[in-house]
Amino acid sequence: MTQQGVSFNKCPNNTEAQNLPVVSQFHLMSLSDDPEMQPVLFGLFLSMYLVTVLGNLLIILAVISDSHLHTPMYFFLSNLSWSDICFISTTVPKMIWDIQTQSRVISYVGCLTQMSMFIIFGCMESMLLTAMAYDRFVAICHPLHYAIIMNPHFCAFLVWVSFLVGLLDSQVHNLIVLQFTYFKDMQISNFFCDPSQLLNLDCSEIFTKNIVAHFIGVFFGLFSTSGILFSYYKIISSIQRVPSTSGKYKAFSTCGSHLSVVCLFYGSAIGVYVGSTVSNSPENCAVASLMYTVVTPMLNPFIYSLRNKDIKSALWKLQKRTK
Repeated sequence: MTQQGVSFNKCPNNTEAQNLPVVSQFHLMSLSDDPEMQPVLFGLFLSMYLVTVLGNLLIILAVISDSHLHTPMYFFLSNLSWSDICFISTTVPKMIWDIQTQSRVISYVGCLTQMSMFIIFGCMESMLLTAMAYDRFVAICHPLHYAIIMNPHFCAFLVWVSFLVGLLDSQVHNLIVLQFTYFKDMQISNFFCDPSQLLNLDCSEIFTKNIVAHFIGVFFGLFSTSGILFSYYKIISSIQRVPSTSGKYKAFSTCGSHLSVVCLFYGSAIGVYVGSTVSNSPENCAVASLMYTVVTPMLNPFIYSLRNKDIKSALWKLQKRTK
């Protein structure tokens, strides 16, 4: 580690640590050091970012402009699109700027801010997917009580809970990182301030706090996935009791887009976690992280627009109004 001229390859001892100044910045990892690849990466990620923002904004505008889409399912979808825009905006603009300026430096405060925003909107997206699964569960398993259960106040409450859960998780991670006295390295083995990377850079004896941070992350993740799995277990059990094949297909077709997004989001996240434990290559882990931080938010609008007739109709009406 290098801190203002002081170099360590491992955690310093007590005497050395007293001479170390407070860490003021970190160095992020580059996806490629090849100078010829920098313009390609810049154009690629700028295009992906613009497509993501534009696609999700179109979903939000379509839901707002069409009164037929003023339902709980599309209310959650518009909030998911907003969450996707914020989620990708925590990492990609900084990465694009780093590619353009050939700088990988991020300040200590900037790193904590990026980590906080990443956790807030990552958790929010996870919780919104759970709320959308519950919405489908009520619509299919309790259709007569759907309007009563999924009333506007309850839907707004679920969105606020999704945001507050992410805020709570981010503040716990912030409080733990702020307790760090010194770090064994300033090099973060990813293109953004990954929370797990920051926790691994700590040299101080706060093993219990690290366990608490990981436990909270796993708890929220298991809570979300358990809610989705339970909802679809009930949905499948209810659909199996439908006598006609066409009725089964019609009931389950409303879940197709949501299931695709859930599989894409959790599949890529689990793949990153498994890959980081199996592979020791930071480059492979960084490339895998691109799946759920960049690719998933970009694909969500396409999944919902291509598989949903109501969204396609609303976008077509929006286009005609614009003309």
